[in-house]
Amino acid sequence: MNIFNLSATRLWSKKTLPTVAPHLALGKWGEKVAANYIKQCGYRIVASNFIAPIGHNQNGAPTSGEIDMIAYDESASPYVLSFLEVKTRSGKSIALPEAAITRQKQRQIIKVARAFRRIMGLNDAPYRFDAISVLLEDEDNIVLTLHKGYFTDNIRHIRS
Repeated sequence: MNIFNLSATRLWSKKTLPTVAPHLALGKWGEKVAANYIKQCGYRIVASNFIAPIGHNQNGAPTSGEIDMIAYDESASPYVLSFLEVKTRSGKSIALPEAAITRQKQRQIIKVARAFRRIMGLNDAPYRFDAISVLLEDEDNIVLTLHKGYFTDNIRHIRS
């Protein structure tokens, strides 16, 4: 866990947040903070907000899924392809941000990751699913936590 003593008001002000729903703006801001953080941790980002078709809903309409960031963890050899989900929360909440990565969300990420690996010809490359928690505790403290290997693709009942 890392605590950054940055001025949150400087990073997260009305000037830096577009006029969208506050929770969406907070999420985008958290993704930017997380991207800077993982670069410092030895990651090289190769894609952000990657969207791929993952199937059809009950009405037959196509559905797609999204992965916040895809990066290589170059902090050790061999490099590992990491599919990262970023969760951001402000203030004291009941649960930690990463608790919002439900099994349903994990299934969606796994399906999109399979599509990415297939498209890029990386089926045999080592990979994992990481999570980054961004917690804006107050105006002066941002807590970032990187969870390497937060979940695996051994979830039962995944339909491709």
